[in-house]
Amino acid sequence: MRSTQIRTTFTDFFTSRGHQQVPSSPLIPDDPTLLLANAGMNQFKPYFLGETTPPFPRATSIQKCARTSDIDNVGRTNRHATFFEMMGNFSFGDYFKEDAIAFAWELLTKGYGLEKDKLWITVFEDDDESEHLWRRIGVPASRIQRLGMEDNYWSMGVPGPCGPCSEVNYDRGPAFGKEGGPAIDGERYVEIWNLVFMQFQRGEGDKKGNFPILGELARKGVDTGLGLDRLAAILQDAQNVCTTDLLLPTFDSVQDLAGRACPAEGEEKVSFQVVTEHARSIAFLIADGVLPAKDGRGYILRRLMRRAIRHARCLGIDGPVLPATTASVIGNLSDVWPELTGQAALIEQVVTAEEESFTRTLAQGTRLLDAAITHTREKRSAALPGETAFELADTYGFPLELTVEAAREAGLTVDEERFAALLDGQKKRAKAGGKAKTAEALRKMDTYRELAARLPRTEFLGYEHLSAEATVTGLMSGGTVVPSAGAGAEVELVLDRSPFYAEAGGQIGDTGTLTTTDGTVLRITDTRYGLEGFRVHFAFVLEGELTTGATGEAQVDAERRAGLVRSHSATHILHAVVMATLGDHARQQGSLVEPDRLRFDFAHFTALTPDQLHHIEQAVNGHVLDDPKVTAWHADRAEAEAAGAIALFGEKYGERVRIVDIGDFSRELCGGTHVAHGSQVGTFSLLSESSIGSNLRRVEALTGHSALRHLDTERRLLGELASLLGTRPTEAPGALRKRLEALAAAQETLSRLRAEELRHQAGQLATQAQPVGQGQLVVRLVTGIAPDELRGLVADTLARLGRGPVVVVLGAEHKGKALLASAISSGLHQAGTQASRILAEAARTVGGGSGGRGPLASAGGRHPEALNQALEIAAYEATRLLSNG
Repeated sequence: MRSTQIRTTFTDFFTSRGHQQVPSSPLIPDDPTLLLANAGMNQFKPYFLGETTPPFPRATSIQKCARTSDIDNVGRTNRHATFFEMMGNFSFGDYFKEDAIAFAWELLTKGYGLEKDKLWITVFEDDDESEHLWRRIGVPASRIQRLGMEDNYWSMGVPGPCGPCSEVNYDRGPAFGKEGGPAIDGERYVEIWNLVFMQFQRGEGDKKGNFPILGELARKGVDTGLGLDRLAAILQDAQNVCTTDLLLPTFDSVQDLAGRACPAEGEEKVSFQVVTEHARSIAFLIADGVLPAKDGRGYILRRLMRRAIRHARCLGIDGPVLPATTASVIGNLSDVWPELTGQAALIEQVVTAEEESFTRTLAQGTRLLDAAITHTREKRSAALPGETAFELADTYGFPLELTVEAAREAGLTVDEERFAALLDGQKKRAKAGGKAKTAEALRKMDTYRELAARLPRTEFLGYEHLSAEATVTGLMSGGTVVPSAGAGAEVELVLDRSPFYAEAGGQIGDTGTLTTTDGTVLRITDTRYGLEGFRVHFAFVLEGELTTGATGEAQVDAERRAGLVRSHSATHILHAVVMATLGDHARQQGSLVEPDRLRFDFAHFTALTPDQLHHIEQAVNGHVLDDPKVTAWHADRAEAEAAGAIALFGEKYGERVRIVDIGDFSRELCGGTHVAHGSQVGTFSLLSESSIGSNLRRVEALTGHSALRHLDTERRLLGELASLLGTRPTEAPGALRKRLEALAAAQETLSRLRAEELRHQAGQLATQAQPVGQGQLVVRLVTGIAPDELRGLVADTLARLGRGPVVVVLGAEHKGKALLASAISSGLHQAGTQASRILAEAARTVGGGSGGRGPLASAGGRHPEALNQALEIAAYEATRLLSNG
């Protein structure tokens, strides 16, 4: 059974049993506690926590997941992967254990035709009910094993739902390992489906991870996950996940690049599978908007890419490997996941640039490592210091594995214990930095959950109105719920109705005022979502005392909102223009919408040329002047995507979405506020374009009044410049160019004349040399000379004195400071003398120090009045040197 049929069999089974099919959310989750979507239940988390009422009682999905906790097992087991499709069915207070177990058994044995006697079950050690249900359905007690908290109990890690798990495992036979059930061997008895029963309410855990059970949930839930890769390996009789139809084309691509087949065992087999499996993860991560970076999810992507490249080099693949392997992923899986095709150009450019960069890193790291190995040998040490390995990894991105391998080839070991200690210290410092903030954020989230569980959702009126009568339904201060707050207090409000837009999609939150009927006045300083759909107003009490239940008028700052809608609509127009100019890969990766100002991040591989920036600015203003109508409409997400609406990376959308059209050239899913007509954006003015990361560019721009003020300032500056040049503004660039060319020519002439003057001065100084012993000595105070000129003069004077022992010492005053320089002939230097020796005491005399190794040295100090004395000291040192020579 091919993977396409496995998917449709799963979704058809559950949709026919009343489950709502929900599309996969992006790999970038709408959850601040997660870097990447790592489980099928991620997008349903608000339903399970009671933060949002689910629109359906049961659901099914096939979720894209990325998980690197088992990254070291990839290639070493048959079943582990860093990217996988998790097929799941979910119940939100609807059915529970009995139906979930019955569904799983029926689908596996009838839908997929798995042999019943090869299915093994694990249940939580105290879960008698689940074992009873499995036995009643026909599983003998001999194929049911009980496991503990680590294996068969589930919790989100925060107070909320938790409960026992029951896992379905498939026996692949003695060729894969020893018998004894899943508790004995996870390679032979492969876990394919995990059924999580959300049965209890847990409290806050302690430092050891223990948490109290507060009682049973009133509405129990089910969360399951059936791994597509593992099931495909069984149904296709594939040795491992890399040889199923999900990855086989990529596996073949790696073998073609290596010029040989993958062996049945050994480290090379691991490398073949790592390159294959990681290529899929890389393609999907980039397609969902993740780009290589030094931290966060970008670091996860970079680690996968560098790991794949390193294993490719271990296979002897010296040329590019990621462009070809990710292209095979796109060709194989884009029918199911069309975002791969949509982002194919971006994927190719990102992996190509990153591979080229890491190849240079490997070359640089290898040079540094070779030097460190040589130094270690010279010290007669058997181990490369952990500090060296850590610096190579932390500063240069050179993997520890390569350091260990190179050291082993050189007959050395690496102090990996010290490396681990340094790495652990770094992690602890980073963790300590954010620990207090995390604790505070978790406390506040608990308060939000408490309020969200008992308060109705705020009715948003801000699309049509800037003011509304509202009632305070919730009041918080210092992260806790309070009944009232007096003048001077900083508070957070929940209103039953609100015209204030909460920060989302790049648009910052509204500000304004709330005036209650009893005269209490608040300044609303920001509006945000505390939880999904839970709107929080941040405020400062100016007058009176605010109490929960108070009513009054909520008024948005109209001028500020007008600036925001100008910038937001301009961002949509800019997005359309950037993609039309640079290509479909140049999609928005982030934005910040402020009053009359915007910041727009997009994927691209090179800096934009002045002509491209000019074209973009002109095109945006052209669209604005055409005064397109701006309309918003609602549709099912599938209908919106079919109509060509762009969904932004990392944004979470429901099944019913809001679409904003600007004319016939921009159509995006968007919940933000906009102008009614394009001309209301006003003037659009680009300020800057820059790089903010690998393959990620940023433009900043002004709109409306800010753009007009900026252009007026530039106009006045141009007028002033033209006046200084004595010409008209339109001719100012040409006139300035001529002035600069004339100035450059004059500077070149001056430099040539100055060089001739210094050569003449060096000749004069050479004629003043005094014989000392068998050599010659020049010691003079010169005037009107800069530091770099003094060093050149002393060297030129030395060169004119011919062979034999020679010492030249010159001093000068420059901008209130003392300068000294010395030069000695090559014979003196070869005999072991340093020019700095002559200036050491002289430099202290002028209040400074000397520097330089070899035949040329310089010094400086803050006491120019002591120059003559310093030169006498230098002359004495030079005379001793020449006399002894």
